[in-house]
Amino acid sequence: MICAGGGGIPTMYQKGADRKLIGVEAVIDKDLCTELLARDLDADLFVMLTDADAVLPRLGHPDTARHPPGHARSTVGHRLRGGLHGPKVNAACAFAQATGKKAAIGALEDLSRIIAGEAGTTISVDGDGMICAT
Repeated sequence: MICAGGGGIPTMYQKGADRKLIGVEAVIDKDLCTELLARDLDADLFVMLTDADAVLPRLGHPDTARHPPGHARSTVGHRLRGGLHGPKVNAACAFAQATGKKAAIGALEDLSRIIAGEAGTTISVDGDGMICAT
């Protein structure tokens, strides 16, 4: 189900006017918006689909490298929150911390494998803190 997205023109009703919409400066963070929706719906798994098959910490830079395989406890905040995937990682971390459930990031064509835990980047929380597995 796709329920939220970015883009569009942010508006609000002008104070004192009868239902008159005016443009305002704002940014709609589609990743945090969908994270909130997933939490409110009590989703079992929060999946964000993107062009890349996993989180690439420096996507768009010449030295782009995949997050190393395995687990990276308590390093999510330092290694992965930058770059183009930063907002997705932030949303995944927020979901995992708020719900105790897993969040995943990966490519649309890998959706069934992401759900099975066989592709993408999965972020979850255990007793020792944040776990990130690619």
